[in-house]
Amino acid sequence: MSANNAQRTALLVIDVQVGLIDGANPAHHKSEVLANIQFLLHRARASSTPVIYIQHAGDEGSSLEVHSAGWQIHPQIAPQEGETVLSKRASDSFYQTSLQQELEALGITYLVVTGCKTQYCIDTTIRRATTLGYDVTLASDSHTTTESGTLAAAQIVAHHNETLDDFGNDEHVVVVKLSSEIAF
Repeated sequence: MSANNAQRTALLVIDVQVGLIDGANPAHHKSEVLANIQFLLHRARASSTPVIYIQHAGDEGSSLEVHSAGWQIHPQIAPQEGETVLSKRASDSFYQTSLQQELEALGITYLVVTGCKTQYCIDTTIRRATTLGYDVTLASDSHTTTESGTLAAAQIVAHHNETLDDFGNDEHVVVVKLSSEIAF
């Protein structure tokens, strides 16, 4: 990871929920993505790196309706006791949530991002993070999406890995790396 010793890191796990991973239109390479997230969770927890889960609260009747089976965080990467779980209603994990305050309270300056859906919540959260003063590593093999009417899921993931690598502003940047290359 490119974070230096002065930076404090957190692992964000965004919207890895049953309804998005195993739903009617299952996530692309879901088994591999879940395994890679498990790997990152193990590394983060072993180094006492904070893990923060973001959980999308869908509308009534949706696959992510609050308290429904689809809303649950996927059991293969479930939070451990004491790990933060924040609810959101928009693609931006910072929008109308306490994420910014949680990160500030922990002294976090660097984020490692994983989760669902690549072109919505992953992209939006990462772009917003750089404008809020965070450097970001996107785990290239630990985010996923589903097919769209225009592009295959593999194309969406590849496009975002390419587009977001070295994205940022004059002060904060996104780096894209394989999960196996990320150390905490």
